[in-house]
Amino acid sequence: MCGRYAATASPDELVEEFEVEQDRTADPARSILKNPQSPPPGAPDWNLAPSKQAPVILSRVPRDTDETYAAGAGPVRQLRLLTWGLVPSWSKDTRIGMRMINARAESVLEKSSFAKAAASRRCLVPAQGWYEWQKSPVATDAKGNPRKQPFFMHRADGDVVAFAGLYEFWRDREIADKDDPQAWLTTFTIITTDAEPGLDRIHDRQPLVLERADWATWLDPTMTDTAEVGALLAFAQPGRFEAYPVGTAVSSNRSNGPQLIEPAAESELDGVVDPMTGEIVGRAGGDVPTEQTSGGVNPA
Repeated sequence: MCGRYAATASPDELVEEFEVEQDRTADPARSILKNPQSPPPGAPDWNLAPSKQAPVILSRVPRDTDETYAAGAGPVRQLRLLTWGLVPSWSKDTRIGMRMINARAESVLEKSSFAKAAASRRCLVPAQGWYEWQKSPVATDAKGNPRKQPFFMHRADGDVVAFAGLYEFWRDREIADKDDPQAWLTTFTIITTDAEPGLDRIHDRQPLVLERADWATWLDPTMTDTAEVGALLAFAQPGRFEAYPVGTAVSSNRSNGPQLIEPAAESELDGVVDPMTGEIVGRAGGDVPTEQTSGGVNPA
């Protein structure tokens, strides 16, 4: 699964990179967080976790009330801040979103929670890369469980990562005024697929990352052909990514900053499997510091 990622580009950079026509990151948007988001929504975030608002690119046909675009205009590519964890429009409780941060590529066209969004509400989630936690086959933590080592995955060519995602609008019926921004919660999920060779030594799943040539097709809300959508969901191109172990600080959702994606020193590793060679790296036993799992929920 994908439970944490780094989204470090500014809105201006994303507007240029993804040829966005409307930057709507300044629009008021409902949040499900009890405390203010840190870093603030839209600011560089090296440890973006579920329930946070994150930059998402989508394409929508303007409403009749939007005077900026003439009647009959086609879809407009937008940059918005959406909450990570999809809440279907029929849900009675927004807490369902925490169970729907990911959607499996193999089943999104059939599952009722995702099928309608997969047909016409598709989005791209920009990232620098993502994290996964590898369970050691030889080293254990203080509780006797397999030690979990965080890795950072990114494109080997240095290009931007664009996760395939879906988004939904949820209406709070307790707010009578439908034009009140707090009456709507807009959420997204990241689609996952089987991990490619090498990355599967870290985790058996990985986000579905689309190539630039497929961005426009994926975003097009008028493209509802399930066969064409299915072809994009089945996209695979092994060898695009590099992975390396990083420090355990990322396991805390309170940690942030560019230091989180810096490679861990070999002296910090214990029973880690090299994703390229399959060899065990670092100590293969011994005491494991308890701070590895402190301060947050490990999303692996």
